[in-house]
Amino acid sequence: MSTVTANGIVAEVEGDGFPVVMIHGLGGTSNTFQPQMEALRRHRVVRIDLPGSGRSPLPNGTPRLADFAAAVIGIARLLGITEAHYVGHSLGTIVCQAIAAEMPSAVRSMVLLGALAEPAEATRTGLKARAELARREGMAPIADQIVAHALSAATRSENLPAVAFVRESLMRQSPEGYARTCEALAGAEAANPRLITAPTLLLTGDADAVNPPSVARALADAIKGARLVTLDRGGHWLTLEKPIECNRRIAEFVK
Repeated sequence: MSTVTANGIVAEVEGDGFPVVMIHGLGGTSNTFQPQMEALRRHRVVRIDLPGSGRSPLPNGTPRLADFAAAVIGIARLLGITEAHYVGHSLGTIVCQAIAAEMPSAVRSMVLLGALAEPAEATRTGLKARAELARREGMAPIADQIVAHALSAATRSENLPAVAFVRESLMRQSPEGYARTCEALAGAEAANPRLITAPTLLLTGDADAVNPPSVARALADAIKGARLVTLDRGGHWLTLEKPIECNRRIAEFVK
């Protein structure tokens, strides 16, 4: 494994074969996809820390969705990647869609977990309030809220390592970086699904309270030929809550 940096953005690169670029969501890092690494061992896997998340430094000002997409493309170009499979979680699914709509030749396929096209108005308001909470009180209250509401009841009672992992992922974030990411997500606008030509697989948890299955279904209906798979007893953090099922579905789709 190697770590690369482009314009301050950090990514982990591992393996050989056709590239898979993985983009985390709000509160995540490249480690959101750690459970998938063995399943993708035949690929060159690129896992990015978006600006202000994980090991990537704070951006100048509040980033826009286009800035996140540009950061991903910058890493891909640095690595000589002109086409890849793209895998995104939550906010990362919006970034994937933006790249697929603007640069269709660069996207061999997409796997979208906990996906949405854009936040609902109530969600935008909530994200702005969460940004202020992060600045005022730090990450602890937010981490506890995410564990309580974004993970399924089955995960909270039966998959305690996943609970600890998600909480630690939140606690390790820079409060200001998290706040700016909240504001970027609050301002995100949907890509035009008619411009997306890449084969697309959506994975959703039947207990996802953040982006419920109905949200994933609407997006799947909007993207031509997209497939939707619902995982039983899964919440919003599927790569960690349901890793075996995710690994099988992702590996089959990108092989």
